[in-house]
Amino acid sequence: MSEISMTRVEISDLRGFDDPVTCSQRIFRMLLDAMSSPGKVINSDIPLEAPTPLLATSAGICLTLLDPETPLWLDAKADQPQVRTYLRFHCGCMLTARAKEAQFALIADALCVPPLEQFELGTDEEPERSATLIIQVEALSSEGELKLTGPGIEAARRLHIDPFPPSFLQQLAFNQSLFPRGLDFVFASPKQIAAIPRSTKIEVQ
Repeated sequence: MSEISMTRVEISDLRGFDDPVTCSQRIFRMLLDAMSSPGKVINSDIPLEAPTPLLATSAGICLTLLDPETPLWLDAKADQPQVRTYLRFHCGCMLTARAKEAQFALIADALCVPPLEQFELGTDEEPERSATLIIQVEALSSEGELKLTGPGIEAARRLHIDPFPPSFLQQLAFNQSLFPRGLDFVFASPKQIAAIPRSTKIEVQ
């Protein structure tokens, strides 16, 4: 058996959703909750096997949101043969090397988020055309230095993201200045998710 064939067999043996319909609906509801309540840390305990360096949480998000008509861009850390094979096998998604073409981007190295203008930012007439960035992190907490305000937040909400490089705060400020254009962000730690949509304002306190 060739090395390529062996890789395909090994990746296909990695378990996807036990119940694809139920699991994808559950994760979709979690994502809706996260997007409608920016900064809310939501626990995710759906069992899923994914190849390194993918987390089960980010893999579950991909299996829920991606299909053959949703182009995905991978950063250098995520762009590995086993990851590409896994995603194609489980959700048949289209992978693109051009960030501007992607509807979703999977970033496994949170310390090296590319300049946001590399992605589709939408237009004033069609802001929904903008991309969503799925960023893997080590930890999320509802007690942190980030203060979030805006739609979906009654007064203010605290969020801690680890790692969170200072330069990324500047990128988020740039993203806010584009509203109603701009990117949406989903952060995935090993057992939790949180979202920061483009309408959310962020301060460090």
